[in-house]
Amino acid sequence: MPELPEVETIVNDLAKKIIGKTIKKIEIVDNKTINIQPNLFIKLLNNEKVVSVKRRAKLIIMKLRRDYLTIHLKMTGQLVFVDKKKVIAGGHTIKNIGKDLPNKYSRLIIEFKDKSCLYFNDQRRFGWVKLFKEQELKCILDKLGIEPLDKEFDFFKFKLILKHKKRSTIKQTLLDQKIIAGIGNIYTDESLFEAGINPSRRVDSLKDAEIKKLLQAIRKKLKLAIKYRGTIFNNYIDTKGDKGNFSRFLKVYGRAGERCKKCGSIILKIKLGGRGTHYCPKCQK
Repeated sequence: MPELPEVETIVNDLAKKIIGKTIKKIEIVDNKTINIQPNLFIKLLNNEKVVSVKRRAKLIIMKLRRDYLTIHLKMTGQLVFVDKKKVIAGGHTIKNIGKDLPNKYSRLIIEFKDKSCLYFNDQRRFGWVKLFKEQELKCILDKLGIEPLDKEFDFFKFKLILKHKKRSTIKQTLLDQKIIAGIGNIYTDESLFEAGINPSRRVDSLKDAEIKKLLQAIRKKLKLAIKYRGTIFNNYIDTKGDKGNFSRFLKVYGRAGERCKKCGSIILKIKLGGRGTHYCPKCQK
């Protein structure tokens, strides 16, 4: 599933392409994708203009003049934008991307007045495209935790957050979207390695110095991943149709059975809260 850096990359690139465009036509191929009655969905979107495209947690939020078109790619969601035969895409790769569109995975199609199109494809049908009023969206966003790259997310805020989860493992705490929004399995494992903290540690065992180090690690890893346009995983590609190249910086994630690049120990993989977790038993205490 795309995490904060991958979604940020998609949003930044897509914003350059669709802001200011007016919607001409909506085709709903799969009603499961949307949240309201199809005819009403089409009526509310017809002739709407894209005002902005932003990210909150792992959500892509398109502000329209009246409502908010909100997208979650989930496991295999993909956005494909086609403009004058040029294709850009973001999300999970589907074979022959950009060809024969719409294809069997196309769930929703937005055509703009300039004849460019935005396709929402989803192989496993977990993703969604929902239309919300401002207050409806606010209620959803208010349930999400703080953004890890916000200035407000400092040591004191982080320590306060952790205080309320003292009996949980640090790995499960970082994955809780109601506490910190946008960090998933990849960047949690990488941040914990960077900070030298074992993912199985209980939150209340962390010292102030370790909390500070972890906060720095989270910021460092997310910023670096955004710079390199995300991680190659599950065939994820960015909105330029390129594979993110942060994978060359991965120290533990996806490297179970391989030697640690720092100490030479074998990277282990365990289950924590039902999630695969990678760590170095020597570097992380």
